[in-house]
Amino acid sequence: MDFLNPRALRWKIAALAAAACCAVAAVVGFLVHDATRERGLRVGTDRTLTRLIAAEREYDRTGKAPADIDVRSRDELPEPLARDLATFVGTGTETETETGAVTESGPPDTGAYATWYDADPPNWFWMWGAVAVADDRFLVVRDDMSTEVRSLQLLDRSIVKSVLAALLFVVPLAALATEPINRRLRHGARTARRIADGDLDARIGTAGRARDEVTEMASAVDDMAAALQRKLENERRFTADVAHELRTPLMGLITAAGLLPEDDEAAGLVRDRLRALNALVEDLLEISRLDAGAERARLDPVPLGELVADVVRRTGTDTRVGTVDAEVVETDPRRVERIVVNLVTNAHRHGAAPVEVTVTGARITVRDHGPGFPADLLERGPQRFRTGASERGRGHGLGLTVAQGQSEVLGARLTFTNAPGGGAVATLDLTPHASAA
Repeated sequence: MDFLNPRALRWKIAALAAAACCAVAAVVGFLVHDATRERGLRVGTDRTLTRLIAAEREYDRTGKAPADIDVRSRDELPEPLARDLATFVGTGTETETETGAVTESGPPDTGAYATWYDADPPNWFWMWGAVAVADDRFLVVRDDMSTEVRSLQLLDRSIVKSVLAALLFVVPLAALATEPINRRLRHGARTARRIADGDLDARIGTAGRARDEVTEMASAVDDMAAALQRKLENERRFTADVAHELRTPLMGLITAAGLLPEDDEAAGLVRDRLRALNALVEDLLEISRLDAGAERARLDPVPLGELVADVVRRTGTDTRVGTVDAEVVETDPRRVERIVVNLVTNAHRHGAAPVEVTVTGARITVRDHGPGFPADLLERGPQRFRTGASERGRGHGLGLTVAQGQSEVLGARLTFTNAPGGGAVATLDLTPHASAA
């Protein structure tokens, strides 16, 4: 099914929509995460500075630090705080150290304040603050930042969950939204196959459609089909006209040739060439009728083995006939005869003896022991006025074309292969629905 095909257009569009959704979510998530982290650090810094200022005032008033505030010497300070206090005293600046510490000095009349966020083990998520209150005496504050960190982690998880929920909605929606496009493309593909199978009147149709890329493609295919139909009709009309125009002078030539002496070698050669020319004209007329779709099969019950044996006998060729469980088939005997005669004649003309005809059930197989069918014929099928290879002998290539056309009228299947041991094999399968196999 197309819906379950991972290579279908709907899933490619859905995957593209999912990728775009993830990319947007990643950018937005990064910006929100970064902004929230910065805000948390500023809140922590402000809280620490507020405690430091209150502790410094208490120390100036009483000479003692509050119970929750440490008094340390410079050597007891964390190294980042000690370094920043020595570097930024009285500068009134705000900076960010290599370790991620945020250092800030207070107003010049209140002393130098330094803050440092410790995000490294083992003391994760602590905001440190220090202020000098005497020579080698510092008030040190430590605030727990784990609440802000957990809030940031919850925010990240919420973003991920939101993206997954959005994907669960976006991917099916994108797949369903592409269904109208997929339906139009499938309709175009079916129509193109009908045209390839010979239905030159088939059209995709673009009436009432929005002028998008699919409509433009459908219009181009319809224009191509119309142009192809005109060219084929012109070719068919030309072939039929030529064949009809040749018939009148040909009949006169055949009549005149009948007046020539029977024992004259030149007269015999003329009559032989006239027979070949008459066969060519009849083939051209038959092909024009087949191309026009004017042929209709008249079905009758026919014992296939007896019919084929009689047809081969009347060809006057040295052809072996074998039957294996031959069936009585509902078919048009005249068209079957035409196909078998053309296949046997082609085998003798272009192949090599022995030529064998085998009837198995409702299947007729004609095999010779010559060079086999050329690769071009095996790939593309019979083509008029082309024999495919010089080693297949001379000919105008109409015999197999007529056989192919007659098999289509019968609803049968005519296939061409080469035998593993050498030789060409043509198989006519008259099994019902064989043409769709």
